Amino acid sequence: MIKVSIAEQLLYHRRLTGVVCVYPISTASRGAGNQEGSLQTPLGKHRIHQKIGDSNPLYTFYVAREPKGIFTQKRRAERADWILTRILWLEGCQTGFNRRGQVDSRRRFIYIHGTNEEELIGSPASHGCVRMRNVDMMDLFKHVQLGESVYIKG
Repeated sequence: MIKVSIAEQLLYHRRLTGVVCVYPISTASRGAGNQEGSLQTPLGKHRIHQKIGDSNPLYTFYVAREPKGIFTQKRRAERADWILTRILWLEGCQTGFNRRGQVDSRRRFIYIHGTNEEELIGSPASHGCVRMRNVDMMDLFKHVQLGESVYIKG
């Protein structure tokens, strides 16, 4: 199970072995919220809908969940919020709160992913997703299961 604490800017992962790993993260600069278009990190119970990028190298960048190349600092100016390394696509589990209608986390494309702005990890800076350092994202990705629970709290 994954627990994301927006207040602490930390992600906790309890592995099948019982070991709990803690990673620093970056959630939305606009705070927590489930509304479509809010650019906020959604709250509540989610699950991992899809794991993307298993065989791709570190710093692979994605556009519409498709690998497009290896990120370099020259690309940084092209866009502000790069999705790098791996993607864990989240799906809300609470109808009317983070699933269906105007609050659907999957339709909002809410991910846990690596970032090009690793220097901002530990402070709110994303556009709604949960950002991680790329090496941490690789580590987490190899230990999570499809359908695993993800709980996001304020």
